[in-house]
Amino acid sequence: MSGPRPRPGAPAPRPPAAGAPLPPPPLLVACALGIEHLALRGGRAAGGARGRAVLLRTGMGPGRARRAVAGALREGPLRTAAVVASGFCAGLAPGMRPGDLVVADETRGPHGATPCTAPEALVAALARALPGRTVHTGPLAGSDHVVRGRERTALRATGALAVDMESAATLHTALAAGPRPVAAVRVVVDAPEHELVRIGTVHGGISAFRVLRAVLPAFQEWHRSLPPPRR
Repeated sequence: MSGPRPRPGAPAPRPPAAGAPLPPPPLLVACALGIEHLALRGGRAAGGARGRAVLLRTGMGPGRARRAVAGALREGPLRTAAVVASGFCAGLAPGMRPGDLVVADETRGPHGATPCTAPEALVAALARALPGRTVHTGPLAGSDHVVRGRERTALRATGALAVDMESAATLHTALAAGPRPVAAVRVVVDAPEHELVRIGTVHGGISAFRVLRAVLPAFQEWHRSLPPPRR
């Protein structure tokens, strides 16, 4: 069956101009733990519907992160999404405290280093969202297990500021699925002078949870500040 015919004299529809900006891609925020997802979900509710991010709980560890992110980006509206890895981390630098923020300029994993997109814009957005909160910028190391003691010291000697189990795998997998903006923002839940046994059972864990609950508007501001993709 043929479609409706254009009215006599009506101009034919124009194809999209080459080089015209495309609609902005969606934003996917990946985290591992239920408590991280709970914090980020609370921040999404507080931020309203405008520019709402899609939250993905991957499960703990690099293997689960790779599988979950690859599946989310395989098809559908998230295929071109910008990706932020977020959640808690272990701080490596002396003087770090629970509740400090770490914005990665690159993540480091078994596949090498993955540069992050516009980390300086994320730092500025976080400073506006959480005034007075300390924000560190530098390399974020990946591990397949919880790092303590001498391992933490060894990682610090490489120049890494913090370590977690999923960010490097998340960003590497996201870029393997196609070019896109990627970032990693973590909240320090323990540090060399403030090691925790379990998240959420002491003051440091509670402080980190409250900070994580407030970061989503900064992610959305970063996302809106990125240059639009072009045809």
